[in-house]
Amino acid sequence: MGGSNREPETMISAGIDIGTSTTKLIISRFSLMNVAGTTHVPKIEIVDKEVLYKSPIFRTPLTNPSTINVVEIEKIVRSEYAKAGIVASQIATGAVIITGETATKQNASEMLHYLSGEVGDFLVATAGPDLEGIIAAKGSGAYDYSSRSGKVIANIDIGGGTANIAVYKDKVLLGTCTLHIGGRLIEFHEGKVNSISPPVQKLLTGQNVLLHVGDNPESRNIKFVTDFMAESLGRILKNDVQEKDEVLLLGHHPNWHEKIDTLVFSGGISECMYNHEPDKGQKSNYDDIGVQLAKALQRNEALQSYSWLEPVETVRATVLGAGTQTTEISGATIQVASDELPLKNIPVYNYAFGENLQTGLENFEIAVKNAIDIYDAAREGQNFALYISELPYMGFRDIQKLAAAIIQVMEQRPDPDQPIVLILQTDHAKVLGQTLIAMQVRQSVICIDQITVEHGDYMDIGRALESGVVPVVVKTLTFHSS
Repeated sequence: MGGSNREPETMISAGIDIGTSTTKLIISRFSLMNVAGTTHVPKIEIVDKEVLYKSPIFRTPLTNPSTINVVEIEKIVRSEYAKAGIVASQIATGAVIITGETATKQNASEMLHYLSGEVGDFLVATAGPDLEGIIAAKGSGAYDYSSRSGKVIANIDIGGGTANIAVYKDKVLLGTCTLHIGGRLIEFHEGKVNSISPPVQKLLTGQNVLLHVGDNPESRNIKFVTDFMAESLGRILKNDVQEKDEVLLLGHHPNWHEKIDTLVFSGGISECMYNHEPDKGQKSNYDDIGVQLAKALQRNEALQSYSWLEPVETVRATVLGAGTQTTEISGATIQVASDELPLKNIPVYNYAFGENLQTGLENFEIAVKNAIDIYDAAREGQNFALYISELPYMGFRDIQKLAAAIIQVMEQRPDPDQPIVLILQTDHAKVLGQTLIAMQVRQSVICIDQITVEHGDYMDIGRALESGVVPVVVKTLTFHSS
């Protein structure tokens, strides 16, 4: 793939979103090409993304209010793969994510790791409200629009259980926030209130408002709830969190500092606003406050004071983001032990050399011991990826010094036979990896570069492609509780 006349290499990606109300799947095809000239070091990039298949929107199956029906989820996924004309072994990358209130279910983590092994060994188990908001912003178009417009854009993805806010400017994430705002927080059955979620019940109690199971769906107190949600969202977007809003916060306070210009709503609630989906009858199947909440947001004066931008995708924003926006491609000059791939759920420990090799090496052993204490406190053999950043300019002798230090410190891991996984900020992956091998390191070596990671991230490294690069998904594994 080094020549410019070669046909683009392709790989198949899948995104699966298991949300509070709905489950959906998307299949995409990525085209990869060497974008460097023939006389330059190869640089492989994703040059095109094509959506091949979008599933129908399914009601998320539960065995009881606190447990996801794993068997039914797997049936849905396998059936949709068949309709798309693919098998699990064809899929090279992608993500399965669990969003909203579904991430609080008892078997959420268990289900994701099961699916990760059963419906494609590429699939990454990701969850966490901040990541949900980030992925939805990419699927809705807000992320791209933030670059084209130069404005501060807040994407607000509202589904059945949560509103996930991600604020961007010029494709830079400024902050996130997650709220207990969603359509299924009050549900109806046969013309009566059937369930009231704990966050809403706390809100009602705190505001001395009464609402009971069995009440009429047209009760003015339901309008009070949806209006309060809209008002609270308006305050939070302005970073004006009041004591009464705390009941709706899930996790941290809003953490952006720039004034928001434009709002983009995605998720199931935005579908009630924009009606993108062809099956107009679907909304009637979901007996909840979704439509009322959408109307409350649309008539709220504080929210209307912003510019509104219609999303590219509404209810499918998160699954589109998961299937098309989570994958990065490594540098082409890397060193990987192909028989060790794929690797999943590898935590990342960042060690910065501060542009000084000697000083960095003096503290290197302490850093690796710290990584072991963080990620393998019980000394059970949990491996980790060492992200080496802020390296100075290095000659070959410097590379040899760094390689020797790596060999020495990696022997201190509780299970030293595991592969040595290195991510380099600079383009030293191939030379460092080959130096380690030349120095007869006894472990397998996976050394990659041109991937952006942060301390505390988790990552999956997929199988090497024909071009020699590897697909990488950087993620979080945080499960939030209700």
